[in-house]
Amino acid sequence: MTEVTFSGLGLADPLLKALAAEKYTHPTPIQAQAIPLLLEGRDLFGLAQTGTGKTAAFTLPLLQRLNKNQKAPGRNGVRALILAPTRELAVQIGDSIRAYSQFVAIRHTVITGGVPQGRQVKAMSRGVDILVATPGRLLDLVNQRHVDLHSAETFILDEGDRMFDMGFIRDIRKIVQMLPRERHTMLFSATMPREIEKLAREILNDPAKVEVTPEVITVDRIKQHVFHVQGSRKRDLLHELMADPALSRVIVFTRTKHGANRLADQLVKSGVNADAIHGNKSQGARQRALNDFKDNRSRVLVATDIASRGIDVDDVSHVINFDLPMEAESYVHRIGRTARAGAGGIAISFCDPAEKKYLRDIERLLKRPIDTAENPLGAANDSELRERRDHDQDRDEPRRKPHRGQPAGKKYRARKPEGNKAGGGAKQPAKPGGDKPFRRSRPRAA
Repeated sequence: MTEVTFSGLGLADPLLKALAAEKYTHPTPIQAQAIPLLLEGRDLFGLAQTGTGKTAAFTLPLLQRLNKNQKAPGRNGVRALILAPTRELAVQIGDSIRAYSQFVAIRHTVITGGVPQGRQVKAMSRGVDILVATPGRLLDLVNQRHVDLHSAETFILDEGDRMFDMGFIRDIRKIVQMLPRERHTMLFSATMPREIEKLAREILNDPAKVEVTPEVITVDRIKQHVFHVQGSRKRDLLHELMADPALSRVIVFTRTKHGANRLADQLVKSGVNADAIHGNKSQGARQRALNDFKDNRSRVLVATDIASRGIDVDDVSHVINFDLPMEAESYVHRIGRTARAGAGGIAISFCDPAEKKYLRDIERLLKRPIDTAENPLGAANDSELRERRDHDQDRDEPRRKPHRGQPAGKKYRARKPEGNKAGGGAKQPAKPGGDKPFRRSRPRAA
């Protein structure tokens, strides 16, 4: 069987030269299937997870079509729009465009929230061939008339299911209404819930479908382990594991932004170079944290699910789920941050008894159990963990004064306000001209 190469897909010499400079010689499955279809001008519905090479799959044919039909985009205009759900993914797509377009005359820019808009407005003033954007900032600049989408020839929606998860669907539909009806459209998604199918029918015209992964996949190269540990001892377990130098480049996922900050601070205090990345941080702070992690200045990146997709960092040795995700699909995207570019990787999960339902959902999705690892801190049985968890919950719950005539030391329901009692009521304001309370009459039904 003949091995597929980029030169056999119909790509122009300047793009092949750029690929060679990046040391890419053979296309991934989605690239091999999608590029010829897109060069023909077909709309495309692509099912592929991050790490499968889908950015190059839509970027390379886009660059070739734009370079072949050169035209001025006009003031504040764009010839192609790429929408991404997160700032990090938008920046990553912009970096890929820069690498692949080094030998063609294509102008592009990236606009995202979290940074001042001055440079973005200046970049758009002459118009660009390719605009990569997040929905919120794009709509802001459109409403300020700094971006004009009426001349866009191509529209690419990346990570469609993530767009739904983040609540961007209304923004996407507003943006689609601003685009020309006659356009080249692509939709990429890691999964295909009903909402994505509906959106595909709305925005795509007789699309070709490329599916290189099932609805949810598990990377076989990732070794997966779970530690059953009491929640209050998760930090101790993490410090114990970090003593192993084999954990050389680690992404730790937490459920909350506050938890990510706190855990990163604790790691730094214990002598581990770490930083946090989440949605409350400015774009500059997030990019610095990501760059420090890529350049090995930070050993650990503590993240919320904002980093579970669209962050492409080579040689991540371990992914640790400090908190198990509430949605099983998020687990697959999290562990996919390791074992990239043909490498292997290890995924470790901490499971408190309260999180066992999440673990069961994950194992049901994977269609196999995750190997249980021996806890180096020593195991405690479930009844002990439940007792400790209940104790912690009682400790954290605010104390209420006992009702009159009832013994202290027990929890009681809060007493309803006096005004809620039948026939009773709190003091009402005095009637004008008198000293007796009055009740406001209810408005009559229309």
